[in-house]
Amino acid sequence: MFEDGDLIRVIGREGVLIAAGGAASLLQTAHPKVAQGVYDHSYTADDPARRLRNTMGWLYTVQFGTREEAEALSALVTKGHDAVTGPDYEANDPELQVWVASTLFAVAAQFYQLLFRRRLDQAELEEFYQQSKVYATILGCPEERMPATYPQFREYYADMLQNLKISDASRAVADQVLYQRLPGGALHEPGLAMIRLLTAGLMPAPIREQYGWKWDAGRERRFRLLVGALAVVYPRLPLRVRTLPREVYLTSTRRMLAKLKRPPAISVRSS
Repeated sequence: MFEDGDLIRVIGREGVLIAAGGAASLLQTAHPKVAQGVYDHSYTADDPARRLRNTMGWLYTVQFGTREEAEALSALVTKGHDAVTGPDYEANDPELQVWVASTLFAVAAQFYQLLFRRRLDQAELEEFYQQSKVYATILGCPEERMPATYPQFREYYADMLQNLKISDASRAVADQVLYQRLPGGALHEPGLAMIRLLTAGLMPAPIREQYGWKWDAGRERRFRLLVGALAVVYPRLPLRVRTLPREVYLTSTRRMLAKLKRPPAISVRSS
């Protein structure tokens, strides 16, 4: 669906973006309808590794897979979302698809610019935004439901950030994401603490305040030091190292798709 020079691939290949996944995820669930759907139906709390594998597998397949792979996997996602319904929400609601796609674009653009100390110009932001619409449209959202241009996206996004009212479900999902119960227990705490700091630092202030997360000059300073250290080290890593998560998740997803396409074996029993 895309070529190697497209910004959705240039930016999306960077494995470190997974570290910003908490901010994108909790921005999505700042929308109370998304939060309720995740709280009622998601397995995030019980199996966070599986949730990450499925999410990243879908993203990498849409960005880097063939059109056939991207459409086949997205059809499975859409089918799964058919069952994610409740009194006031449907996972396949275009309103929610637009919001989820918007957070994926916004957080990726924000974190990429911080890490590479490179400001994307208006033409690049427009290109990246137009390509990122695929996160909604490939799941069945009509393209006309998305803001048409990057400036219109900015208006939509700013309005959402000022008017979203997070719910108790939003806060419960945030606790599940930020305080995961992982094998190894305390061994993972330093990494989770780093993710919590990144998540809070990348979160727009109006939403961060609603979540009730502490943010003061000290945490701001630690956030800047962490991002600064990543910006010094990460871009200097070999590209094959930076793209290793893509190779792992994409390979795993392709194996899964191949199994689904394989006809069932016919056993022949001798008489």
